[in-house]
Amino acid sequence: MRSNHLSYGPKVIARFRAQKDSLPVRRNLSTGVSQWVTWACGTMEGMSYRATARSRSSRPEMLVVDGLVLQVTRKAIKNMYLRIKPPQGDIVVSAPLRMTDGQIERFARERRSWILAQQQRIREARQRLADTAADGASHGGEPAGFIHDAASWWTPERRNRAASAIDARLPALVEHWSAVIDKRPTHITLRAMTTRWGSCTPRTGRIRLNLQLGLLPPQYLEYVLVHEMTHLWTNGHGAEFQRRMTQYLPDWRRLRRELNRYTTG
Repeated sequence: MRSNHLSYGPKVIARFRAQKDSLPVRRNLSTGVSQWVTWACGTMEGMSYRATARSRSSRPEMLVVDGLVLQVTRKAIKNMYLRIKPPQGDIVVSAPLRMTDGQIERFARERRSWILAQQQRIREARQRLADTAADGASHGGEPAGFIHDAASWWTPERRNRAASAIDARLPALVEHWSAVIDKRPTHITLRAMTTRWGSCTPRTGRIRLNLQLGLLPPQYLEYVLVHEMTHLWTNGHGAEFQRRMTQYLPDWRRLRRELNRYTTG
């Protein structure tokens, strides 16, 4: 069963690849939230979070179209996909193996306005992060930023500070929302993820939270927790999920919009 997940960042595409995560911190809730296990040893470096089948693909190529630099990879797929990748707004194209350069160029020209708009959104998101970093003391933490190298960015001091902030809030949040939602996670894992704020596997009751939530204003930790706990009732993000979220957190859409201003790449 696929786990439900909450992706984040400027919404430039509807699909995200499975990413490699690192620096896991496990918390066990099966015997009560007051009992925490210690930091896990090692990292998840080099391990994919969700196994995916490998497809035949070519080496990435650079294609310049009217001043736009495209990173093109041809794969054994039927359709062409375009995404704008933080932190620099790189234009990444996945194309079928037999698709010509001319077809890709036409595809990019037709979407030029959209591409430029998404690159502008990413630049604005970077500026918001810079402004928030300068003002970070106002909420007792620092914002999630554009992390080029997660393994080196997560220093022991930063990791411990983020985990301590979550540990200080999470037990009370779990107790409160377990009573409200009438479901309780079996395990909660903190992990330095690069594309998701959280994910849930309803079958096992396991929830994963992004460690960066400990560096953000506290309302976002609560929102992501409620989001993932709601998946203990329902898969996907359809009408039933939205009805429950509105019942639990009436302003959840506003929180989601605000959280999506914080972007990692």
